[in-house]
Amino acid sequence: MNITIFGATGTVGQAILREALSREHEVTAVVRDVSKLTEKHERLHVVQGDILDPASVEEHTRGREAVISAYGPKFGSEAELLEAARSLVEGVRRSGAERLLVVGGAGSLLTDEGVRLMDTPSFPAEVYPLAKAHADAYEIYSQSDLEWTYLSPASVLEDGRRSGNFRIGIDRLITDELGVSRITTGDLAAALIDEMEDPYFVSSRFTAAY
Repeated sequence: MNITIFGATGTVGQAILREALSREHEVTAVVRDVSKLTEKHERLHVVQGDILDPASVEEHTRGREAVISAYGPKFGSEAELLEAARSLVEGVRRSGAERLLVVGGAGSLLTDEGVRLMDTPSFPAEVYPLAKAHADAYEIYSQSDLEWTYLSPASVLEDGRRSGNFRIGIDRLITDELGVSRITTGDLAAALIDEMEDPYFVSSRFTAAY
């Protein structure tokens, strides 16, 4: 497939980039600073662009079979998530790209008690603004007329390799026998590219964890 990735310089974005290339997809990575992406591959095309600019999104997603966003704002700039969501929806709509897949946050997933993770007493206060921004951005995608898919990770996202031994869910937080919800970036990337190649959660959200 011919795909575009935004946020390819981040930890999750790099994992997605490598997973997509390993499966022989043609990848355009859109970054603000091309010097920050050192990955080299014959099927990788690195271009300068801005996820916050709908015209830039349109330019770099035209004719693509899928558009992936692993964009994450800097601490203190959480509101940019909403700006990015609006820009992606508008730019992808203009370009006519076939699908939009977004890696978001875990905070809006429901616990076994039916409460959003971000609303539980133990949720870190310093992370709440980012979780709230992700939840609000999710609403923007869910109200769009695109073929979108939103992937919420486990509550603990660890930089690590792909094992392929993860579970898939929908709106509830997945935990192991000790009540821990976690996944590696490698497996999160695998879950996303699996969904891109074999669509199941079109116009819906899903989650992946061990």
